[in-house]
Amino acid sequence: MPTIFDPISVDDLQLSNRMVMAPLTRSRAGEGNVPTDLMATYYTQRASAGLIITEASQVSPQGQGYIATPGVHSAEQVAGWKKVNQSVHAAGGKTCLQLWHVGRISHSFFQPGGAAPVAPSAIQPAMKAYTDKGFEDCPLPRALETAEVQALVETYRQAAQHAKDAGFDMVEVHAANGYLIDQFLRDKTNQRTDTYGGSIENRARFLIEVVKAVLQVYPAHRVGCRISPVSQFNDIDDSNPAALFGYVAQQLGSLKLGYLHIIEGQTGGSRDADQRVDFAGLRQSFKQAGGRLTMVNNGYTKEMGESAVSTGSADLVAYGVPFLANPDLVARFKHGHPLNAPDQATFYGGGEKGYTDYPVHAG
Repeated sequence: MPTIFDPISVDDLQLSNRMVMAPLTRSRAGEGNVPTDLMATYYTQRASAGLIITEASQVSPQGQGYIATPGVHSAEQVAGWKKVNQSVHAAGGKTCLQLWHVGRISHSFFQPGGAAPVAPSAIQPAMKAYTDKGFEDCPLPRALETAEVQALVETYRQAAQHAKDAGFDMVEVHAANGYLIDQFLRDKTNQRTDTYGGSIENRARFLIEVVKAVLQVYPAHRVGCRISPVSQFNDIDDSNPAALFGYVAQQLGSLKLGYLHIIEGQTGGSRDADQRVDFAGLRQSFKQAGGRLTMVNNGYTKEMGESAVSTGSADLVAYGVPFLANPDLVARFKHGHPLNAPDQATFYGGGEKGYTDYPVHAG
């Protein structure tokens, strides 16, 4: 039986173990949302993960919704990420860039020209954005025109090319947590009447077109996708998530993607409160359709991860906060060492404190 410490490969992509560092927003990008040398240190400290999925990175200026989050649309940002990748690769790690557009979870403060954020439909989220004035209500977004949606597909392709230029081993399409692609998928936020709205097939169209665009840059086994079928994070939901995400899993599998990354339950919250979706069934559908690996996420302990991998119910296990607070998490799990306690006050923004100063185990 495989363990979380065993290597795994997909075609020519070799991962040293099955423990994945989940994408974690840390809000420490520099001026121009450029990745910094401190970010390179942070990720390199965690290079023993089988795969590092970096913090979400906006594919365009319009895609930003949080202060000091890195982008992947300017030459300076690409150069910054290249430094990160060179450092992680030198330490033996593998990297995956998460491609992100926040859609309506933004504020005019972040938008070019102070414009309204964009979304599938003009439905205001009951959420707040953190701007230079502190927390402010997210405004009413503007519904994207059909031609704009099609243009955004090309934006994702360009972002994937920039990720490749920066040296990322993989990319992950972020279709979870109530951000733009998720807003298209779910009927609480998508009330369109064009080819991107209405039926499940239409609501999934934007995601599938984005993934196919990314596949023009990266081979399928080096592309992943993240979904959160029942999460209501960022004021989102769907009337029939089982049917919607059953279709999504099958479609992504038919494209033979490298992995499907599923957040089980509420993002950062309860795993079990919402039983509307059979997550194991989604993973099975993805694989039966031709998909490669499956990744589980949300509150996994060492024991839960070991069980998922050893029973074959998942191939990879994503750990978020444990990797944040324990740069040597793989070794700590392997040898049974205690874990550092995370300092929540330093999760977002700041400098080295709570970022690159977590100690490795002395043993």
